[in-house]
Amino acid sequence: MARYESVLDTVGGTPLIRLTRAAEGLRPRIYVKPEWHNPGGSVKDRAALWMLRRAEADGSLRPGGTVVEVTSGNTGIGLALVAARLGYRTVVFTSSGTSREKRDQLAAYGAEVRLVDAFVPREHPDSMRSRGTRFAAETPGAWFVDQYDNPANPAAHIATTGPEIWADTDGEITHFVATVGTGGTISGTGRYLREASDGRVRVIGADPATSLYAGGDGSQKAVEGAGHVLHPDAAVDVWPQALDTDVIDRFIAVHDQDAIDAVRRLARTEGILAGGSSGVALVAAFRVAEDLTEDDTVVVLLPDSGRAYLSTYFNDQWLCANGFRRPAPAEGPVVGDRAASARLVERDEQPADAVLRLAAAGTADDDAVLVVYPRPGRLLAPHPSELLGWTTVGRLRAVTSVTDGVRTLGPRLGIGLPLSDPAVTGWTAADTEVAPVLDRGRVTATLSRRALAGPPPTAQSPAASDGAEVR
Repeated sequence: MARYESVLDTVGGTPLIRLTRAAEGLRPRIYVKPEWHNPGGSVKDRAALWMLRRAEADGSLRPGGTVVEVTSGNTGIGLALVAARLGYRTVVFTSSGTSREKRDQLAAYGAEVRLVDAFVPREHPDSMRSRGTRFAAETPGAWFVDQYDNPANPAAHIATTGPEIWADTDGEITHFVATVGTGGTISGTGRYLREASDGRVRVIGADPATSLYAGGDGSQKAVEGAGHVLHPDAAVDVWPQALDTDVIDRFIAVHDQDAIDAVRRLARTEGILAGGSSGVALVAAFRVAEDLTEDDTVVVLLPDSGRAYLSTYFNDQWLCANGFRRPAPAEGPVVGDRAASARLVERDEQPADAVLRLAAAGTADDDAVLVVYPRPGRLLAPHPSELLGWTTVGRLRAVTSVTDGVRTLGPRLGIGLPLSDPAVTGWTAADTEVAPVLDRGRVTATLSRRALAGPPPTAQSPAASDGAEVR
């Protein structure tokens, strides 16, 4: 049994596990690298340790200092773990959309968690990044980690993750698949593997469908920790300096539903409980493997454990509430039976133009119309974060701006929720007459309170967000 002088000595050295049942029918050898074997539970422990040690070495962080970071959870957890061991204070800025399990783990390590939910561009003073950098600048002895642009992030994987994979596959790896968030993991690991193999290893970037890395529209997604989003009002699109796109041979776009299905299936076929971004990597790896042979070896990096998402991706209630699955079996009518396809008007559209367009499509004057942020090249139905409220064609006829008189929306409802669900029966506020309806995390329909007691609509039916069946 190994013995260590510090928990920091246990970072790295994660195993490879071959998939058999989950990869049935695929010819190459497929191994996963479960990074939750790191003490903080994710691949981010590696970068956290390296970034903090680098800051100590160059004087950016001194004894008694404060570690400050903006994160979706895992990097903050890694930093909090390392900082706790070394005696630093940790302040983490994250959002309430980060899983409850991650936020609780941050607090358990002693980190101060600041929630920032303002839906604003990166450069806005109320953005998460702005709040974090401002706090660091105003706090004596504070160091802002800046994982997206910190060179120690990819350096950690050049020094550890890449060599581990190369050694554990005896140099037989042919394809490396990983998600892309900050870019540090795939850039550092990929660079080492390409150099060690004289360019033979192919590096595959697995990316959420709407992420800009893979050519998406930049809208939000359900899977935490992967991809690159862009606020509709952002002045510029800033990519992380930790990401080296020259290392990546190919990006593969993966829908949220497919990623969630993949990790749920992995748990039930292999006994491996992985997080949502792991599902993105798995789906991409299986697609790559379809064209490979028995001579190929694919390694898929799984960033974190499903234990951090028991309240989300592995929770049927959460899945149903967000339109990712229907109850089995659903008893009685469901939200989708009473909903109507979403009609959209973008915030910057001229009201007169919107009236003509909507009327030509058969929209009545009192039908609900969702007001959304503009999204050039929109790929899927809007994400809930892009909703500004609702209006009607009748109101649009009387205003000079689409946003004039926009009304508040009711609760978000999954398309498969039974009408008897508390989320529906508890919707009683008179000032929220219309609720957005979600199908696979996207707003594809609306439900009016008056429709709850009436017969199912016949002229309209909720539109699917990407063509897949809701299960």
